[in-house]
Amino acid sequence: MAQQNDSQTINGVRQQALVEHFSKKVGRRVFILTESFPFMFIGKIIKVVDDSIELYVQTTSVPALEGKTWFVHIDAIEVFYIETGVGAKIPDLKD
Repeated sequence: MAQQNDSQTINGVRQQALVEHFSKKVGRRVFILTESFPFMFIGKIIKVVDDSIELYVQTTSVPALEGKTWFVHIDAIEVFYIETGVGAKIPDLKD
């Protein structure tokens, strides 16, 4: 079997597609579930840097981590939803 370069593997294609998708959604709110702590983020996409998303975190599972900028690696994202102005809005999960 011929060895493929990273841009041709399914993981490379997936990663590039997610980078492009998030890059087009800069400025929008996003809900992200990750594979590791703190597991959940709700915030605004600031920009995409290489294969990470710079995110202003409004809500997470640990209140002390809110109101800060975080970098979330695209490979760590298990599930996400980005508000588009059409469809459901991400709820505010504050008391």
